Amino acid sequence: MKPYLICLDLDGTLLNDEKVITPYTKEVLTTLQNQGHKLMIATGRPYRASQIYYHELNMNTPVVNFNGAFVHHPKDDQFETMHERLDFDLARNIIQSLNDFGVTNIIAEVKDYVFLNSYDQKLFDGFSMGTPKIETGDLLTCLNESPTSILVEAEEFMIPRVKQMLTRFYAENIEHRRWGSPFPVIEIVKQGISKARGIDYVKTHLDIDRNHIIAFGDEDNDLEMIKYAKHGIAMENGLDELKHIANEVTHSNNNDGIGRYLNDYFQLNIPYEVTVKSYI
Repeated sequence: MKPYLICLDLDGTLLNDEKVITPYTKEVLTTLQNQGHKLMIATGRPYRASQIYYHELNMNTPVVNFNGAFVHHPKDDQFETMHERLDFDLARNIIQSLNDFGVTNIIAEVKDYVFLNSYDQKLFDGFSMGTPKIETGDLLTCLNESPTSILVEAEEFMIPRVKQMLTRFYAENIEHRRWGSPFPVIEIVKQGISKARGIDYVKTHLDIDRNHIIAFGDEDNDLEMIKYAKHGIAMENGLDELKHIANEVTHSNNNDGIGRYLNDYFQLNIPYEVTVKSYI
């Protein structure tokens, strides 16, 4: 069998609500790797917040971080990294517009350099994974280079209004997507950036045919990826919009949705109930 590329979103997809890879899904993924198939992380997280899972699964593939704005290979210096940033002046204009709009907080990331407009313990804890350099203060003063992404924290009722404003004034230059739990956050990246674009960039390097790509996701930042993959699979806990465009819907992230789908698809015959009980 020709190798498949299995693309894995993290939060709400590969990870359960405790932010771990369950033993059954890990066993299935490891079995597929041993058969020659490729696993790849495709996430909105930066690499510093995804590398723990990359190493846990002993991957040897590129990683799609920041929803496709940063594509790199942690184990291959010959791989040509793709890093697409927002224009600096555009980023400043967006930040000013967000300030005028009265959002709760604004975060800018330049790979592993994090700028917080105002201190928030929950956000600080969330973005400090991987020990980045963190600076707090007015982004119009602190931010001195083009950011990889801008994140907007707002009250839940404000999220649709902020997205509408961004579409109205900046649609030609940016992509903006809603994050899932635990943060009511909108992510802004350069126009044209998506996980699908990152996967397309990687598949040639790995010599994988598009018809042999399986992708799993749960949120609106997975829409392009699920459409792009020959086998685009939505999680049961995912957005209805994603389920409507997916080829299939699997079980939730808390019920080994990835492991159970892949076990059936590749006919691995790894018994689900027995394996789960052995870890209780």
